[in-house]
Amino acid sequence: MDPISIGFLAFAGLFVLLLASVPIGFAMGISGLLGTSAIIGFQPALSLLGTTALEKTVTYDLSIIPLFILMGSVAARSGLSKELYSAFNTWFGAFRGGLALATIGACGAFAAICGSSIATAATMSKVALPEMKRFKYADSLATGSVAAGGVIGILIPPSVILVLYGILTETSIGDLFIAGFLPGILTIIGFMLAISITTRIWPDLGPAGVKTTFGEKVRALGQTWGIMLLFGIVIGGIYFGVFTPTEAAGIGASGAFLISAMRGRLTWANTKEALTETITMTAMIFVVLIGAITLNNLMIFSGLVAELSSIVGGMDLPPMAIMAIILLIYMLMGCFLDALAMILLTVPIFFPIIIDLGFDPVWFGIIVVMVVELGMITPPIGMNVFVIKGMAPDVKLSSIYKGVMPFVIAQLILILIVFLLPEIILWLPETARAFR
Repeated sequence: MDPISIGFLAFAGLFVLLLASVPIGFAMGISGLLGTSAIIGFQPALSLLGTTALEKTVTYDLSIIPLFILMGSVAARSGLSKELYSAFNTWFGAFRGGLALATIGACGAFAAICGSSIATAATMSKVALPEMKRFKYADSLATGSVAAGGVIGILIPPSVILVLYGILTETSIGDLFIAGFLPGILTIIGFMLAISITTRIWPDLGPAGVKTTFGEKVRALGQTWGIMLLFGIVIGGIYFGVFTPTEAAGIGASGAFLISAMRGRLTWANTKEALTETITMTAMIFVVLIGAITLNNLMIFSGLVAELSSIVGGMDLPPMAIMAIILLIYMLMGCFLDALAMILLTVPIFFPIIIDLGFDPVWFGIIVVMVVELGMITPPIGMNVFVIKGMAPDVKLSSIYKGVMPFVIAQLILILIVFLLPEIILWLPETARAFR
């Protein structure tokens, strides 16, 4: 059997393993190892796995992942999420659907120190869902806004997904972080507009809350100084070239510990929980990463990437049409795979094609993350939907999916906008280079 046929057969085996509920990291590792063994032999394939896994994972650049996860874990246990929600509620609570608006704003702000969609959704649901239930919000809007707000966590920097994309493609992580800022803000605005339009059509979904004075708004905003300071130092330092993203991650984690200590929340129990969560999430990410590395070895030896590139090159289609097809594939995959798996599984395949077509790697990275975000809230998988279902077991899954539909429409519109206007993504990284 020729190498390309072995490659396609291994990919078929991968999806069989996924359907059998084998964890994505192990599924990629098994199919990649068996496929590579069929081409070069089992012992060389096993040796290659050990060598490449060591080279790719024991690197200085990857230390950014546990550091940013630690920063978010410590910040989540210092009470910052409650103060964020309270501040946004003070500003937006008096509007129709105000608590849902506050949820989106708080999720976006918390994402600035978290970097994980699931962690953002899980943390904010503990604060937002009881409050919306108290004000008799519809289950669909309450759960849908938290699930959708969580997806902002993988776009607004710092983002673990953007870090992995940058390492896989050798794209500047600093540029990716800076590029994700404007689309992240647009996502927050788009989701808020979706809530405003929905509650205007169906007012009973989210009644208006209590009005507050301007002085109360200012005082509430002052309570968020910890988040603003941490985000300003981390992202500002990267933007102005004061330190590298890895150094920023170390400073951010140290800053989170310092703020937690100043607030009297740096207890042994909180520290232990934060460290345990960091270790667990980092181990999970690295298992998936090693699986993806193994699968990438197969693609190299089988010639799959070269074959796909030649097929795409032979298409009589403009580059933007090919790009649209690739994004459509991501949208379909998002219905079945989680964000991390999609990035690690597909980027080694699609990235060489994108470069050959002349697209900017930073633009491609951000728009792919936006599409991957969509997969976090679309059926039948929708990881964030299942997270919220676990936090609100009394709410039907169908109600949560109904609640996220306005946000899915808003996200599709935003993806179309940045697809047609690449400068929205590229403007900030280009200006940042002038300061370095």
